Amino acid sequence: MSNQLKTILLLGSLSALLIAIGGAMGPDFLGYAVVSAAVLNLGAYFFSDKIVLATSGAQEVTEAQAPELHAMVADLAQQAGIPKPRVYIIPEAQPNAFATGRSPKQGVVAVTEGILQLLDARELRGVLAHELSHVKNRDVLISSIAATVAAAVSYIAHVAGFFGGARRDREGPGGLESLLLLLVAPIAATLIQFGISRSREFEADRSGAALSGDPEALARALEKLESGARAMPAQVEPAMASLFIVNPFGAVRSVARLFSTHPSTEERVRRLRAMEGAPGGPTWSSRAATQR
Repeated sequence: MSNQLKTILLLGSLSALLIAIGGAMGPDFLGYAVVSAAVLNLGAYFFSDKIVLATSGAQEVTEAQAPELHAMVADLAQQAGIPKPRVYIIPEAQPNAFATGRSPKQGVVAVTEGILQLLDARELRGVLAHELSHVKNRDVLISSIAATVAAAVSYIAHVAGFFGGARRDREGPGGLESLLLLLVAPIAATLIQFGISRSREFEADRSGAALSGDPEALARALEKLESGARAMPAQVEPAMASLFIVNPFGAVRSVARLFSTHPSTEERVRRLRAMEGAPGGPTWSSRAATQR
């Protein structure tokens, strides 16, 4: 099953969960809760790039300040057929990067000072191709939709938990039903939302490797970045974790992966190296060399 189809199914699952909770609560609360959550999240959607950049402390850099970085971004944007994103640098030692902007016209690519020191030019190009793929694929838009519906699910579940104990008529849930809604619905919504995030990371890896023509470079970069995330404490807000190319709080293993915003680096690297070995694979590295 393709990652695009998985994303559609996961978004549909969130919507179905929202409708199920609304039906369990009765007709009085559904419209109000959905409208309230949508208004809050639409505000975050329209100003998400400004909020993220301000929270991370990222600073926009000019071509004169970072000529090689700008040249890479411009070249990859041209190949991807999108406007050149604005370029930011984050004063953070941990090697990482993210993209934001709800459409290619508002695209932003941000990299930390640490990633500029850690990666060579080939690996950095692979990371930038991954981030430009997020911009081209409108992943911020998809994430915003997922966040809106997930927030509505959690909000309605809390309303059900608050009012359920006082209601015993047939229009609303009883005490036990309210407890289940309060506990289970937000967890289910969060798992689905994280599933969407993980699915989009796989897709950005694939399309980014195709854009750069060098899946091995992105695979090596991911390995280095995960080691860096383990070695250096993260100085980012937890809510921003899903934006970064690797989990800024280090690797997540075993059952805890269900609650991780990122798929395992091992699996991402395995898939990238499978691209390298696919039919026509030997041409990847030579094509990447000519692009540089």
